[in-house]
Amino acid sequence: MPGFVFLLSALILAGPAAGRVRAQDGPTGADWPHYGGSYQFWRYSSLDQVNRKTVKKLVPVWAFQTGIVDGGLQATPIVLDGVMYLTSSWNRVFAIDAATGDEIWHYYYENPRQIGIIYSPWNRGVAVSGPRVFMGTLDNYVVALDRKTGRELWKVNVEDLRQCGCNITGAPLVVKDKVIVGVTGGDSAHRGYLTAFDAATGRLVWRFYTIPGPGEKGHETWEGDSWKYGGGATWMTGSYDPHLDLLYWGVGNPAADFYGGDRRGSNLYTDSVIALDPDTGELKWYHQQIPHDVWDWDSAYECVLLDLRVNGRDRKLLLNTNKGGYTYVVDRTTGEFISAWPVVDNLNWIEGVGPNGELIGRNEPVLDKAKLICPSIGGGRQWNQGAYSPRTGWYYTTGIEWCQEVTAREEEPQEGMNFFGGVFKLKEAPGVDHHGHLDAYDPLTGKKHWSYRSPYPFLASQLATAGDLVFSGDAEGLFFALDALTGRKLWGFQTGSGHRGSAITYSVAGRQYIATPSGWGSAVAGLMPQLWPETEDFRAGSTLFVFALP
Repeated sequence: MPGFVFLLSALILAGPAAGRVRAQDGPTGADWPHYGGSYQFWRYSSLDQVNRKTVKKLVPVWAFQTGIVDGGLQATPIVLDGVMYLTSSWNRVFAIDAATGDEIWHYYYENPRQIGIIYSPWNRGVAVSGPRVFMGTLDNYVVALDRKTGRELWKVNVEDLRQCGCNITGAPLVVKDKVIVGVTGGDSAHRGYLTAFDAATGRLVWRFYTIPGPGEKGHETWEGDSWKYGGGATWMTGSYDPHLDLLYWGVGNPAADFYGGDRRGSNLYTDSVIALDPDTGELKWYHQQIPHDVWDWDSAYECVLLDLRVNGRDRKLLLNTNKGGYTYVVDRTTGEFISAWPVVDNLNWIEGVGPNGELIGRNEPVLDKAKLICPSIGGGRQWNQGAYSPRTGWYYTTGIEWCQEVTAREEEPQEGMNFFGGVFKLKEAPGVDHHGHLDAYDPLTGKKHWSYRSPYPFLASQLATAGDLVFSGDAEGLFFALDALTGRKLWGFQTGSGHRGSAITYSVAGRQYIATPSGWGSAVAGLMPQLWPETEDFRAGSTLFVFALP
């Protein structure tokens, strides 16, 4: 609702025996305690010292270099009680004085020497709860560190890396006394899952398989033995509603990605949002956006929890944007479909979404024959999260206009190995202007209020603040602030390398800071140089830049 400021409410939940778990609804305040800002994943802060009038005075006050180039810097920093916790590629963790940039401690995880099966070296962040810092690793472990010293407290294996072809790149989520992690592996012959461990000890508490096995509801949606290698990765970070006591997580695509002839059926629970009991892992409801996905359209991105009026009635909602370029809104109590709307203009894999969420006019890849599909496998939107502002009532997210040529092929699964079921290549498409854009939308209807354009894809997350600002970064290294009401650029700073991480804001001793990761790394698994060769030069070292008013 425009002009309305939600009050910050803090909810303290019972945590591990050695400490308590901090939970928070709505906007963040002095701290940035969670990967999405709060459990609701708004990426919105109530701080307004930096606002539309003062932002032009914003200056860099410190910078922190991680010493890593390969993989870039894709993390969201966590800030609690004046200390920042930052991860870099290759599973490095740093504790930093959030006001000065001085290092307090660092932890370098020792990854195995031979990691050819690992798709990428990046890490998107940690979770901090009570006396512990939690991180998932490239060789598929979860580690707990002492929050004050960085000393390793426990380490537990999730699954054998060589068997599953998966790892953990997303930030864990702590709910009550459990640390919950997802895994990659949606493009390999692997059966996806979500796992909860006891935060104090690392003991396995529960595991929910995103692909039902024999005797489980939904198993009938997989033909033959295809469920054994069906993908369904949970590679990003979920959300939690402490009032409903429900855990929400987005699930990725089925495998093989482009050929579905061996897995006929709707392939539950791929391309779905699932709601689980956080204590037991029991499924409470699900909403599948794309039955029988043959385009690699993940639904694994953020679940944004909103309380809005729908047709004159107050509803508890969940918003999720998938890689196919559509945003879905459902009732987060029941999973009932509310609406769906696109975030890109060039979209031809369907003609639209019906009033009950059904896909209309499917345009599927063809066996052994190339077909032009828009958007590309890189997504109508990538994993970088959007932001919601309760002041404007708008959702801010990005879109990418690009296409690809896809050829579906039959393929035998080999456990833990790539399982695409076809080949793809980015393609110049007639009448398609390849570019990226950042937009302000009505979260229910998708009405676009303004758009900010870039010649390249936007791959950084958005940050919205009570100062009526939206912060983000572009591929060319510019970190910038837009007017949340108009989209006009009000300020910018050149960091020297492209942005793929997530900016945050926090306050120490009454001073508001804005922090952004900078460090392009490899460009979207090598995809972008196919259309934009110059992006190969957008790399450079990984640095966290922090700004404040003089």
